[in-house]
Amino acid sequence: MAFLHPWACVLVSCISVSLVGEFNLSDLYPPLWNESPGQFSDYRVENGKHIIDPWVYPERMGMYKILVNKTASYFEKFAPDNEQNILWGLPLQHGWQYTTGRLVDPSGRTDCGYETGDHLCISVDSWWADMNYFLSALPFLGAVDSGIMGISSDQVTLSPPPKDQTKFCLDVSSCQSSFPQTMSKWNTFYKHLQLTSSSFDDLLKYLWDAHTSSLKDVYKVFEDRLEYYSEPEADFGRDWCVALDYLATSRFPTTFIRVSEFQKALPPRVLVSGDKAPFISNFTALQNTVLLGLNLLHKVDSATGFLLHVSYAFTGSGISNVAVNLKETVQGLRIWKRGMGEQGRSTGLKAKEKGRTQAKRSLNCA
Repeated sequence: MAFLHPWACVLVSCISVSLVGEFNLSDLYPPLWNESPGQFSDYRVENGKHIIDPWVYPERMGMYKILVNKTASYFEKFAPDNEQNILWGLPLQHGWQYTTGRLVDPSGRTDCGYETGDHLCISVDSWWADMNYFLSALPFLGAVDSGIMGISSDQVTLSPPPKDQTKFCLDVSSCQSSFPQTMSKWNTFYKHLQLTSSSFDDLLKYLWDAHTSSLKDVYKVFEDRLEYYSEPEADFGRDWCVALDYLATSRFPTTFIRVSEFQKALPPRVLVSGDKAPFISNFTALQNTVLLGLNLLHKVDSATGFLLHVSYAFTGSGISNVAVNLKETVQGLRIWKRGMGEQGRSTGLKAKEKGRTQAKRSLNCA
C-alpha cells in the first residue's frame, strides 16, 4: 500500500494548481460554446414546449450554457465573471469528451460523431455520452423544477435517442419518476444555492452528492456499452468512475479554472489496444502518470474497499476527522484534502512537486 501516498500526491498535483498569468475565460471555453444556444428561445418550440435534442452536441452544450448563465448571480459573492460557478465542471467535461472523440459511435456501425460523417452527432452507443446524458438532463431539469430557470416544468422536453428510448427520461416528470432520489438531491443543491447563508463548501457538498448519485443510478444500465471499446479505454472508464468518488470525497472545486487545468492531465484521445501507461508515446508525462495513477487507485479501492472503511465528520470547511484502517491511506488522503482547499493551495503545490518527482523516479519517465 506504500505506493498510494505518492500517487495521491500526483493526482492532487493535477487539481491543485491554478493558471498563472493573465488569461481570458473565453479562451478556455468548451468547443462551440459561442455557437451553442444560450437561452430557451434559441430552441424550437412545439405545442408550447421547448424541444431540445441532447443527441446533437451544440444542443446538449446549450443546456449547460443556459444552466451556467442562469445560476451566475448566485456565485457573484465568491468571485467575479462567474469563474467560481461550480457547475462549470459539467460543460467543460462534456467539451473534453467531444474533443477527444469519446462521443462518437464506438461500434463503427454509423458515422455519428466522426469528422467524415455527422460530426455534431452524439452516439447513443457511446458509454461516455450515455453517462453524460444524466449529468446534463438531471441537473438541467432539476434546475427547471426548482424555478431557477424561469420557466415551468412542463415547458421543456428532451428528444429521445434513436434507440433504447426507455433507458432515458425526457422531462421533469419522467426523471422524477425514474430517479426520485437523485432529482431530490439536485433540488437540494439548487435550494441551498439560493440561500445567501450557504458557503462555498456547503454548495460543493450538495453538488457532489447529486453528481455521484446521477452516475450510480445508471452505471449498470450502460455497462455493456464498454464492450465496444478497447480494453485500455474500457478500463479507463471504470477507473474514472472510481476516481470521481475520491474527488467527491475531497469536495474538489469544479470551478472554471480548476477543471480546465485538471483536464490537461486526462487522455487527449480514446485509448486503443496496445496503449499502456506510462509508456504511451504521444501522451505527456503527466497524462501517462495520471492514467497509471487512476488505474492503481481503482485497484487499491477494489482490494481494500477503501471508501467503505472511511468515516467522515464534516465541520467548517472540510473533513475534521477521518478514520481509515490503512495508515498509508490516511496519510495520502490528508495530503489530498489539504491540497483541495483554497487556503491549502501552497501545500498542494508542494505535494505536486514532491509527488511528481517520486512518481518519475519510480517510473523512470520525464
